[in-house]
Amino acid sequence: MSSLPWMQHLIVVPVLLPLVVGALLIPVNQRHHALKSTLGVASTVLQLAVALALLLATDRESWPGGIGVYFAANWAAPFGIALMVDRLAALMLALTSTIALAVLVFSARRWDRVGVSFHSLFQFLLMGLNGAFLTNDLFNLFVFFEVMLAASYGLVLHGYNVRRIRAGMQYIAVNLAASLLFLIGVSLIYAATGTLNVADLAARVDGLGAQDAWLLRVGAAVLALAFLTKGAMWPLGFWLPTTYASASAPVGAMLVLMTKVGVYAVLRVWSTVFGDGAGALDGFGLAALTFGGMATLLFGAIGMLASQDGGRMAGYAAIISSGTLLAVIGHSGGAVLASGLYYLLGSTLAMAAFMLLLELTERIRPPGASLVAITMEAFAIEDKPEDPVGVDIPGTLAFLGLSFTACALVIAGMPPLSGFVAKFGIFHTMLAAAHDGVPGTTWLLIGLMILGGLAAIISLMRLGVRTFWAAGVVTPPRLRLSEAVPVGTLVLLCVLLTVQAGALFDFLERTTDGLLRSGDYSARVLGEPPVQRAPIPGGPR
Repeated sequence: MSSLPWMQHLIVVPVLLPLVVGALLIPVNQRHHALKSTLGVASTVLQLAVALALLLATDRESWPGGIGVYFAANWAAPFGIALMVDRLAALMLALTSTIALAVLVFSARRWDRVGVSFHSLFQFLLMGLNGAFLTNDLFNLFVFFEVMLAASYGLVLHGYNVRRIRAGMQYIAVNLAASLLFLIGVSLIYAATGTLNVADLAARVDGLGAQDAWLLRVGAAVLALAFLTKGAMWPLGFWLPTTYASASAPVGAMLVLMTKVGVYAVLRVWSTVFGDGAGALDGFGLAALTFGGMATLLFGAIGMLASQDGGRMAGYAAIISSGTLLAVIGHSGGAVLASGLYYLLGSTLAMAAFMLLLELTERIRPPGASLVAITMEAFAIEDKPEDPVGVDIPGTLAFLGLSFTACALVIAGMPPLSGFVAKFGIFHTMLAAAHDGVPGTTWLLIGLMILGGLAAIISLMRLGVRTFWAAGVVTPPRLRLSEAVPVGTLVLLCVLLTVQAGALFDFLERTTDGLLRSGDYSARVLGEPPVQRAPIPGGPR
């Protein structure tokens, strides 16, 4: 049988590699902790290398249109399982692997020792995330969502205590309900169109009859509820602040990514299925997405101002981020999408760094000032992380203070870092696109984004003052290099996004252009031939 080019096989590696490594780590005893940690980190490094290779391949258009297609079991679309990678999917893979690697290094010798299954669950979580970014089929998207969620259930309860168990039960119940909605939505869409392949669905939408088009609208609306529950749109994201505040720091950083999966799914499905080629269904649901995103922005801003706990502030900041992205996708479509993707990158990196940083800054406070979430709070735990026994890193307080400030500036969208560049780009593009006067919804969205930034900077300044200046005489905390380096790296990446904003915007504009050409996307996936079987010499023809 003829073979595929080696580059094309890389498309399936981000799914298979964490699956195999996670399965291999299950029977490994916790006494071999160093081996488990090494394999987990090695797997994540390889995933990052593959993601970067795919990013280069799609941007250089090594495949036609910069879209790579891989057929599982060599069944052509729309009948078989099709994986697809374009610039956006490759970018999300690289972002996931980068944050995951930082989280694993941060967890070394501490959080990953709480429970024997941390590394297995973490790899299965990566498998679900990567699969969700690569799949071209709604049912397989459901499967990857469930793999991701099943692993996250165990990780949210990781290092369990009463508070974490309560938040975890709420998190599990909400996501099980969202999964039921997902299945109902998928069933209705299949009943209306006869397909679940996203590319095939986009090709069929314009030819649907009135009754089938109505059924598709209902199915898409139910499916959107499932996506937006995971993307934390108001009022569906009520679970998020409590979960963020209760989860361990490494798990909280991964939850930041999981929130963005819901936003990605909305962007991918709606830009493909309900794009320019959808006829009467062109732009279906975007107005609801706009107003839902703006309501989410307002809810997140109020929640941040009302929060005193750093974890809850982080949860509401993630809600503000999701609200901003959803409102931008719904309001402006492709015109402002490049700036929105730039905002997604910067806010996700900053939020992940902030979640890790919260644990380190807790060590600044005097022992009697508060209960440290991962030690004193867990007094009833039989298996808990050991107390910090790091080293005195020169300038520890300066490092923590500067990292906190950088994260706060990016999250709030204040100059000079990437958050400000992203918001300025969004404002500029929205106003420039309004040729016949600026609509009221545009001014309302701009006002809410400014309000969200003000709420974030006020809340984070209050937290920073209380942590670094109002705690009395403090002793610089002892940190491990394995804790400081991941946080510093994520912060430096936020700075690098700012320095390389021009080149990155060029790439994101190419990404947006490819994403919005849904006809080319459908033609590429549906037109990819399966690998042809070569005739066997001397055998039957």
